[in-house]
Amino acid sequence: APPPSARPAPTADPALVERPGAVLPGWVGVVAGALAIAWCAVVVWWTGAVPDEAARMLRLPVRPYHGVHLGQWAVLALGIVAVLFTLGGLGRGRVGYAWVLTLFGDYRGTVRRTGLIWVSPLLLRRRVDVRLRHWRSEPLPAVDAKGTALDVVVLVVWRVRDTVRASLGVDGHEEYLREQVEAAMARVLSQLPADAFHEDAPTLRDAEAVGEALTRMLSAECAPVGLDVFSAQPTRIEYAPEVATAMRRSRIAALDAKHRETVLTSVVDAVDDVVHRLTSRGLVELDDYERKSLVKDLTVAFYTGRASSAEGA
Repeated sequence: APPPSARPAPTADPALVERPGAVLPGWVGVVAGALAIAWCAVVVWWTGAVPDEAARMLRLPVRPYHGVHLGQWAVLALGIVAVLFTLGGLGRGRVGYAWVLTLFGDYRGTVRRTGLIWVSPLLLRRRVDVRLRHWRSEPLPAVDAKGTALDVVVLVVWRVRDTVRASLGVDGHEEYLREQVEAAMARVLSQLPADAFHEDAPTLRDAEAVGEALTRMLSAECAPVGLDVFSAQPTRIEYAPEVATAMRRSRIAALDAKHRETVLTSVVDAVDDVVHRLTSRGLVELDDYERKSLVKDLTVAFYTGRASSAEGA
């Protein structure tokens, strides 16, 4: 196993911790906005700016118009500001999304409520997707322990756990996740060969072990920025096009050599069994030269027969 890495693990600002933001039910903003609109209408009527025909239609007393004084303008402006403030704070919270609230760069809380809500319009809202998500990468370049070029596709299942760290603690948490996937994949895949043609040894074909190592490493890298990684599984590990043909020939040669070794072992066992039975039962008496000659003839005969049957199959 490679020695443990001495590089420092990423850390997050301890002050960045998700907390509930100030939010009111949406009906409060609707009622307050309606009252503010009614207030503005009363001011306009009180100044006499409502036409006589409109006043009669609304069954309101007709008031004479003598212009709008400065104080009345101030009251009307205050009412308009109240309308904009109350109705401008209305919003719709959606399932699977949260709002991170900031005021002049200062974090003011996170809203995870759904339905019609009211949030101060002075606060800047950043919408964050907190659903369980998956991302399938494009073929990523990598190398195994022997330096052989590979193309790897990885499927990552993840979710935003801490909205403030994901949105304010890192410059683009989705880009950060993709880059960490590529870095962790390069570190994990470089520890084992893609194939062991001539020996029984751990390889990258053990998708379960590779996935566990990749998930563990990626979880440690993404936890400080508020991301939970549940699974990082390689769905495809292939040789790069420039080496695929050569590695395919090596694999075929290794399989052929293994097959020949198996056939030869079987032939040797069969010859030994035949010679042992002939001599133990006293059917033949052989000196060293005759024994060697018999072994040679039997080996050629058995090996030729096994090879012919294998090719026919």
